[in-house]
Amino acid sequence: MSDGLKPTLAELIALRASVLGRGVARRGQYGTSGPAASSLRGRGMEYAESRDYVAGDDARHIDWRVTARTGRAHTKVFQAERERLTLIVADTAPALYFGTRVRFKSVQAARVGAIAAWRAVRDGDRIAALRGTTREAPVPPGTGPRAALRVLDALTRWYAAPPVDDAGLDVALDHAARVLRPGARMVALCDPASAAAIPMQRWTALAARHEVVVILLTDPLELDPPQSTLAFRSGDARVELHLDSAAQRERWRQRFVAPLDALREQLPLRGVRVQALSTEASSDAWMSTLDAPRRRAAR
Repeated sequence: MSDGLKPTLAELIALRASVLGRGVARRGQYGTSGPAASSLRGRGMEYAESRDYVAGDDARHIDWRVTARTGRAHTKVFQAERERLTLIVADTAPALYFGTRVRFKSVQAARVGAIAAWRAVRDGDRIAALRGTTREAPVPPGTGPRAALRVLDALTRWYAAPPVDDAGLDVALDHAARVLRPGARMVALCDPASAAAIPMQRWTALAARHEVVVILLTDPLELDPPQSTLAFRSGDARVELHLDSAAQRERWRQRFVAPLDALREQLPLRGVRVQALSTEASSDAWMSTLDAPRRRAAR
């Protein structure tokens, strides 16, 4: 199992029980059955084509534009939608590879991503994953446990150490916008500083077309530092922070606490589901966020 410094594939696989044990969607000869939600989303149908109208067709599906253009009555033909896509977007900023309680934030991010992948298996979704880089292709969409394992393998690699080619959450969201289709679910695993650097208008645009869930990884030291001197080592250099100083504590608050508070206040107004998750919290503590009613973005 993990020592809390690097995630292991075994621990991410073991998290399957915490999700699938709550009810597994099973695919039989005629589709999905069981307690999980259907993989057909929205109205359950998507437009395929228009053809000549024939007696008995539903008049509500008449394609008036084609009818007007051709002079002959046409009706729209619909087909069942494909499975929804759950896309896991992994922030791999260096600030995540740190922790003082139980595990690093990076390990917690990997565990959250694994739970999101197993939840997608349970719901019958397709699963994909990506990070901010131009050198590595995203984990392509797939269904079932094999697809989840590909995602888990990627999370294990990405969160073992800060990738040298990390291009930032901004680039990851650029990739996500090209992969996502309307109605998809995006689960973003973020350091609060990374998420705060993204313009709010961008989160609004994503939430207008997709279900967006942002998990903000935190550590207790960041949110409640001791009023004493903290010593850190950076390479061969030793750095001391005197947090018994009011001015220094205010600078600390502006760096760690203020961005988190702003995100928790502003993102829900943009239609984004958001939850902060500490390194010492249970890795599935955010799951209720998926089931809570989503707030519509303010206009």
